[in-house]
Amino acid sequence: MKALVTGGGGFLGKAIVERLLRRNIEVVSVSRSHHAPLADLGVAQICVDLGDMPPDHPAFAGCDIVFHVAAKAGVWGDYAEYHRANVLGTINVIATCRHHGIDKLVYTSSPSVVFGGEPIEGADESLTYPQHFDAPYPETKAIAEQQILAANDSTLATVALRPHLIWGPGDNHLVPRIIERGRKRQLRRIGRQDNLVDCVYIDNAADAHVLAAEKLISGADIGGRAYFISQGDPRPLWDIVNAILACADVAPIERHVPVKAAYAIGWLLEKIYTIAGIQAEPRITRFVARELSCAHWFDISAARRDLGYRPRISMEQGLEKLREHLREN
Repeated sequence: MKALVTGGGGFLGKAIVERLLRRNIEVVSVSRSHHAPLADLGVAQICVDLGDMPPDHPAFAGCDIVFHVAAKAGVWGDYAEYHRANVLGTINVIATCRHHGIDKLVYTSSPSVVFGGEPIEGADESLTYPQHFDAPYPETKAIAEQQILAANDSTLATVALRPHLIWGPGDNHLVPRIIERGRKRQLRRIGRQDNLVDCVYIDNAADAHVLAAEKLISGADIGGRAYFISQGDPRPLWDIVNAILACADVAPIERHVPVKAAYAIGWLLEKIYTIAGIQAEPRITRFVARELSCAHWFDISAARRDLGYRPRISMEQGLEKLREHLREN
């Protein structure tokens, strides 16, 4: 068995690579840059921009399965850049799989593809895509996910996983941002409601991808489907944020900002940054204001039933692992 992982040097990509290696599966990583930790693992690395990758690219030759994890993430930026990385990159991965006769493709999507600004409480995969998005990331990921699911046929089995707010030791996105802003006292509770949110620990997210691959290989009827992946343990958002801050010995967030005020500030900052051509991310955006003030947790029954997914690391266990990691580093 030989697997290719796009974005293998990223937080989730590397966790998937490590699991594949433990199963004695040969792994090739494709990303835009070289990653020393992958070299230490003995993983072959090929640097390529998926946005302009030709379908006959040799990196995919001889592979049996592809994990398409690479994406441009974030809450702010030029739509064209997100479209190139997330949409064109995905279209090119599909085309390259077909060219090389690869018949299995696991795609990393996001629950944000169904988030239109309204609370989501216990929804399953029947939830439809919204008509409007407040940020280019969820919009382009939704387009890419639809491309993946539509590509499923008798020659290429595809499945999309939607891991929600991945965190844990080694996280280079969510946890560092929370801790940095917490230390600078830049975080505010949006609204006064204890809106429930679910998330997923990194090990559980990686496990779900390997399980999906095993199901595709065994011929299970999961092709063309999307699955929510989380802890299955929704909690008040600010309890989660404060628990992460506590792992770094940062004081909890207690001050509030009204929801309407946060959204208005986000709208204003987006306008100012756009007009001024500022590339940096605003302190808050409309998308962030909505996410921080809405409940968003999902029914993972389908993943349990079809993939055999069970979150083996609990929130408390994950927090303890994160605390140890932060103290050591």
